[in-house]
Amino acid sequence: MTWWVWVLAAIAASLVGLAVHDLLQREHAVLRNYPVVGHLRYWLEGVGPELRQYIITDNDRDRPFSRDQRRWIYTTAKQVDPSVSFGTDNDLDLSPGHLIVKPTAFPLEQPRPGDAGYDPDHAVACQKVLGRARGRARAFRMPSVVNISGMSYGSLGERAVEALNRGAALAGCLQTTGEGGLTPFHAHGGELVWQIGTGYFGCRDSHGRFDLSRFCDVVAAHPVRAVEIKLSQGAKAGLGGILPAAKVTPEIAEWRGVPPGVDCISPASHRAFTDADSMLDFVELLAERTGLPVGIKSAIGNGALFVELARLMAGGDRGVDFVTVDGGEGGTGAGPLAFTDHVGLPFMVGFPRVYRAFEEAGVAGDVVFVGSGRLGLPERALAAFALGCDAVNVGREAMLSIGCIQAMRCHTNRCPTGVTTNSRWRQRGLDPTLKSVRAAHYLIGLRRELLWLSRACGADHPSRVDAGHIEVLGAAGTATPLARVAGHPTKAAGATPPAGAP
Repeated sequence: MTWWVWVLAAIAASLVGLAVHDLLQREHAVLRNYPVVGHLRYWLEGVGPELRQYIITDNDRDRPFSRDQRRWIYTTAKQVDPSVSFGTDNDLDLSPGHLIVKPTAFPLEQPRPGDAGYDPDHAVACQKVLGRARGRARAFRMPSVVNISGMSYGSLGERAVEALNRGAALAGCLQTTGEGGLTPFHAHGGELVWQIGTGYFGCRDSHGRFDLSRFCDVVAAHPVRAVEIKLSQGAKAGLGGILPAAKVTPEIAEWRGVPPGVDCISPASHRAFTDADSMLDFVELLAERTGLPVGIKSAIGNGALFVELARLMAGGDRGVDFVTVDGGEGGTGAGPLAFTDHVGLPFMVGFPRVYRAFEEAGVAGDVVFVGSGRLGLPERALAAFALGCDAVNVGREAMLSIGCIQAMRCHTNRCPTGVTTNSRWRQRGLDPTLKSVRAAHYLIGLRRELLWLSRACGADHPSRVDAGHIEVLGAAGTATPLARVAGHPTKAAGATPPAGAP
């Protein structure tokens, strides 16, 4: 044999060895699903800064999450130092909409490892007690102000749901189920907020109507801490849910009570109630039968619902325990372009209108306000708290922490990392045990940086930061206080929310 035959044999043996290693390792889903060739992704990622600097684009142009934002999530999830060098690469003179946190001249000390009272989990409990105002038998204080948003089994694969549930348990936070119902993949230690959508999946009768008896049976059998009635989703407000036929496997069809292989469509509206008054009756029915706090989730369009809801709560003994406001920039597994781009107000515009309705009716203190819609980044989460949120939910950011690479293939059932697919082959690269640790690291890391930013503003809790601590850059070097942009004067005055009962 000539020398080149030996060289080719050595190369072939090396590639075979690399392929075997990639197939057996559990850390990287891309390499497990695409052995050998998957290394190209990591090589391109490694030389990305150079390519972008000289050939392609910068770190801040990608949407919905820029490279810088994804890098922060990835490094935080992997417990790699997320620090950057040489200062910001944002052009602050030409960055309209850019958030600027205004530090105080006398910030609070940042606890470090080894200090007395240092908490490696950076636990930040909600300042309000969920369900206390309405006397719910199972009222509780959320142990974390950062929780996992509603993403259904079906929109996510079973391994992703399991990884997030395990991660929630490790981080000491809540996982919202999404409207697809409760499944065995939600039963790995994480406590749950059961989301009930217009399809009533998991608690519906044979005609697709809400079944109270089945609802109570499911609550009794699972670690459900609260119930969230989903009115609409930020990414497709007014449309209802869509699970494409390609993702409706026999298993998912069984859990949802629908035929397999057919588009699973949630109606645009609920059939159990038709207006704010009858919705409150429904809320009180669920709360009475279970003792659980019950709230609603909605995108923001016409704000008349919240004005009426606040009026009814101020004048009677019925009410929601929490309101989750989903911004129009929120994510979805599948939705028409016109809806994802043009229906529903952005969070920073819509949330203040909701908060103001409850504030003017005098019942804002009775409600826990939760924000969602691309709030899983420290500065955006802090802005949500400054506007009046008591907690934030993270969705796509949590997906990124367990391996999502923003491939934008969620609706096709061909997600390359196994996160948003029900394909067994594509899911095999996602190890729920390992990825759960990364999800927990991300959730804890977000709480840590929220505390860092809050202390820089002189506050010991994110809820004690007000809208006067943040400004929004405009054109030509101008900046406007967040309070003025949002039309939200009360929090800007430095109002501190009540700490609630111990």
